[in-house]
Amino acid sequence: MAAGTKSDFKIYHEEYYGGMYEALAQNVNGFNAASNGGLRLVQKELLGDYEKESFNDQIADFITRRDITSVAAVTDKKMTQDEMVSVKLNRKIGPVMQTNDAWRKIGKDEKEMSFVLGKMIATQKAHDFLESSVRAVEAALSGQTAICYDAGAYDLTVTHLASGLEKLGDMSQRVVCWVMHSYSYYSLVKTAISAKIFEEAGRVVYGATPGTLNKPVLVTDCDALRIGADSDYTTYHVLGLVAGGVVATESEDEDIVLEPVTGLENLGHRLQGEYAYNIGVKGFTWDVTNGGVNPTDNALGLASNWDKVYTDIKNCAGIRVTHT
Repeated sequence: MAAGTKSDFKIYHEEYYGGMYEALAQNVNGFNAASNGGLRLVQKELLGDYEKESFNDQIADFITRRDITSVAAVTDKKMTQDEMVSVKLNRKIGPVMQTNDAWRKIGKDEKEMSFVLGKMIATQKAHDFLESSVRAVEAALSGQTAICYDAGAYDLTVTHLASGLEKLGDMSQRVVCWVMHSYSYYSLVKTAISAKIFEEAGRVVYGATPGTLNKPVLVTDCDALRIGADSDYTTYHVLGLVAGGVVATESEDEDIVLEPVTGLENLGHRLQGEYAYNIGVKGFTWDVTNGGVNPTDNALGLASNWDKVYTDIKNCAGIRVTHT
């Protein structure tokens, strides 16, 4: 059993202990206002492994030309329904065990353990929500060639973003934000500076500026936005999301237990927890047959596990631009 002891801590004598921890080196604050509503994080208790939402399908040729010279019988059209399914992801926190002696040596107790780990858990949960959300929506969009634009082996430019938006035609204004890797973002900035785009060199492109076609940019180094090893041939994906393009729902209450541990050479405390959340992508349903319950990251990121259920691709989650 791996349990921490005094030897695992840095014991400071007559020095300052700040109660700090090493934070994640990634931008994880990407939901709601930060993404202009493209990625949403909500709280809603959901039973079972899936959330299923039914909707009425579009009726093909609902409105047609009426022949004013005819009294022929016409065939009724029928209303049909389909459903969008979000999938629940179950997560484990810890367990982490530390001896009481280790805390006493730094003038603290198990309450400090709860305090430090609580902050760490909050940050890593945000990272988990964002990684899963981006992985899911990227996978869903990747399976729809009609809304994917491949820029090829070029640095990202505003022209490439425009070509991506062109995939949505007259509905391109539905895209509310860009989600991209930091490599893509700085590639976009450098090409704008090189091309001497008006005022671009002196402005921050994170906001809605001409360099991003007046759409804000969420920059985050999520794994799903980068394919391949470090090389000149690594492929990057840029997502243009509509409002509510992907939704992460905290669907079960977080359960955290901090308990004393006895029976060892030293007394200690152990922290362990659980939580769960659902991921849903606009216009797509989780394939419960192929994808199954509580999917792995790999399964969540497979295009074949996300089936398009909206008739018109323009009503779905957004578009994808690829460059290397």
